[in-house]
Amino acid sequence: MSRAYKRALPEPGLVVACIALIVSLSGTAVAAGIVANARHANKADLAARALNADRLQGRTAVQIASAGAQAGAQLPGPASTAMGLVAVKTSTWSFAPGAGGDVTVACDVGQKALSGGWEDPNAWGSVRDSRPVSDAASWRIHVTVSSTAPDDQSGTAYAVCLK
Repeated sequence: MSRAYKRALPEPGLVVACIALIVSLSGTAVAAGIVANARHANKADLAARALNADRLQGRTAVQIASAGAQAGAQLPGPASTAMGLVAVKTSTWSFAPGAGGDVTVACDVGQKALSGGWEDPNAWGSVRDSRPVSDAASWRIHVTVSSTAPDDQSGTAYAVCLK
């Protein structure tokens, strides 16, 4: 009677170790190629440095940096140009105690409302909703004045519009 032997599958740890060995050996081969390429790159780097030295025309690094700073100072900065892209529009609101309603702040023609807000100097009002209108040409808030307010309350609604 012959016995049939089953061939055992390798353990999962052995499979992972073999994969790690292959990856590490291929990494060494890649590193050897990088070193060979670096030797050639060094020659190209020396040539580039010589070319850049010709372009300096005898000026020091400080002189070059100073000229660049002077040229950059004449250009408009990001903050000044960004502020030129937005406009803030306002509208006042006034409601009796216990009353409220929508307040809409319209942007100029061709502008779009990016955001909005409100101000209540006496702190008797509250905003239930703040949103752009459907065409995004204005901003709408819904203000409600507390019923315990001593008298009519007023404030300002704002819209930040993109030009």
